[in-house]
Amino acid sequence: MAYAAVMNDSRLEDFIAAHRRLFVLTGAGCSTGSGIPDYRDEQGAWKRTPPVTYQAFVGDGITRRRYWARSLVGWPRIAQAQPNAAHRALAALEAQERCSQLLTQNVDGLHQAAGSRAVIDLHGRLDAVVCLGCGASSSRADVQRRLAEANPAWAGLAAGAAPDGDADLEDRDFATFQVPACDACGGMLKPDVVFFGENVPRTRVDAAMARLAQADGMLVVGSSLMVYSGLRFVHAAVRAQIPVAAVNLGRTRADDLLRFRMAAPCGDALRFLLGADVPAPVMPPAAAAG
Repeated sequence: MAYAAVMNDSRLEDFIAAHRRLFVLTGAGCSTGSGIPDYRDEQGAWKRTPPVTYQAFVGDGITRRRYWARSLVGWPRIAQAQPNAAHRALAALEAQERCSQLLTQNVDGLHQAAGSRAVIDLHGRLDAVVCLGCGASSSRADVQRRLAEANPAWAGLAAGAAPDGDADLEDRDFATFQVPACDACGGMLKPDVVFFGENVPRTRVDAAMARLAQADGMLVVGSSLMVYSGLRFVHAAVRAQIPVAAVNLGRTRADDLLRFRMAAPCGDALRFLLGADVPAPVMPPAAAAG
C-alpha cells in the first residue's frame, strides 16, 4: 500500500473519535522515532539474535558479563533519547481524557517523559536495577557509573545501536569485564525489566486487565504482538467484545482479530492528535511513492 494512501486513511481518526475510554497498548515501534531500534521486521521475524533469556543471565557468568558490557556502551542512547510525535500524541490523548490507560511493552520511560501519567510499564523500566539477592533497588545511572569505573577501557567504545540499550560489540573477550555487585548484600544485579523466559508480575497483569475491562476500545500502537505478554490483552478485549485497532508498519499476530491495521509509522499516524500547528513530515520521493 502506498504511503500517501495510508496517511489519507480516516479510519484511525474515526476509531479514536468513536471511543472515549481507550485502552492503549504500545510496543517498540512507538520508540523507533526516538532512535531506539526495534526487534522485528515487517513479517514479525527477528532482525537479530533474540535477546538474552533470564535463565542464561542468572546461570552463566560470561553471558552476564556480555550483557553488562554491551549495556555499558548502549545505555547512553537510552538515557539521552527524547519522546517523539507518537509519545506526545498519546500524552495529548490522555490530557483530553480520551485514554483511560496506556500499557507499554517498552522499557525506556519515554511515555512518562512525554507527559503520560496513566502508564503501566508491563515489562518494567530500564532506568532501574534490582538485586536478585535482597531486592534492593538502585538507579541505572548509578550502576552505569560503577560499570564505567570498573571497566574504563570499555566505556568509550563505539558500537552500533541495538534495542533496549544494547550495543553491537562483536568479537570481544568479555571474560575480564567486571560486573559490580549489590552494595547492600553483594548479590547479583539485574535491570528491573522482564527478560525473555521470565514472567510478568501477576499484580501488573491484573491491574492492566482491570483497566481494560473499563475501556470501550483498544488501540495497539507499534507492536507486532508476537509476545504473549501483550497479545493476551487483545484476546481479552475480543472476549469482552471491545473493538481493537492497530497502528503498526508490519503484520501483527492478531491481524485476524483487529477491526483494521494502519500500516504507517506511529508518529505520522497519530500526528493529527497534536493539532494543526504540528507540520507533517516531508517524505522523500521514493518513500512517498510506496
